[in-house]
Amino acid sequence: MDKTHILSILVENESGVLTRVAGLFSARGFNIDSISVAKTLEKNESKIIITTSGDSYILEQITKQLNRLINVIKVQELTDEDSVVRQTVLVKVNADETTRADVFRIKDIFNGRIIDVSKNSYTLEVTGSEKKIESLIDVLKPMGIKDIVKAGTIAMPRSKKSS
Repeated sequence: MDKTHILSILVENESGVLTRVAGLFSARGFNIDSISVAKTLEKNESKIIITTSGDSYILEQITKQLNRLINVIKVQELTDEDSVVRQTVLVKVNADETTRADVFRIKDIFNGRIIDVSKNSYTLEVTGSEKKIESLIDVLKPMGIKDIVKAGTIAMPRSKKSS
């Protein structure tokens, strides 16, 4: 059964590494659902967070192939249960005299922020789980979404709880 997997890939921060990682996925027919990349606190390292779908065999193949790449330092699968997983979305929604109060209430319900205002629209920024983001979009659709941009999934392991 296909399942969504979140991979945290620590790599050397060098030109072409992202291309090689993405190329590995495309050459083998593995799909990338989202990708997020940033430098770590170590200036020569970057972390790539990739979400992909597949069964356990596909995940094993992806992990083996990633570990063979020269610039890959560590590959780790992250699970929702043992990790903090977030997405961020910017949504520009119609906001006229009849809907502004509703948009403002929705922003509060989803713990978001209004980051841009015009005569006819509000742009909201919301961070949360994939389910939270999808729920926000479902609630805003009837008001008229003018534009939407989602950042890729970001994730990190939760801290170990001391006993």
